[in-house]
Amino acid sequence: MSDPQLRRRTTAATSKVESYNNFSAWCRFGDEGRVRDNDPAEQEKHIKFSTLLTDAVIFHTTLDMMSVLRQLAAEGWETKPEDLAVLSPYETMRINRFGVYATDEITITPEQYDAHLPDIDLTLDPVP
Repeated sequence: MSDPQLRRRTTAATSKVESYNNFSAWCRFGDEGRVRDNDPAEQEKHIKFSTLLTDAVIFHTTLDMMSVLRQLAAEGWETKPEDLAVLSPYETMRINRFGVYATDEITITPEQYDAHLPDIDLTLDPVP
């Protein structure tokens, strides 16, 4: 790789792939995303779910960034390509991966659940 331009492009592409893989690993949860099954079908499902989850988070983050950029443009801010070049959809600081849980409602007892369905006919008509 004696060509400096080719080396820069290769390094940039490698950095993007490594960033994606690191972000994907950060998104995984439940035994740190390890595949514990030797069944190829289960392994494929695990990989597809991990990819889907990572891509959904990246998509949501990108939509949020675009919304902010459009709002700044509407307010008259000028956005330069150099500014956009440093943005990354692999942001982890503002993502709460495990959700937000209200613990002040733990002591509230829910109403009694009544599973009875009054006066509903659940029989099927015979197929002709």
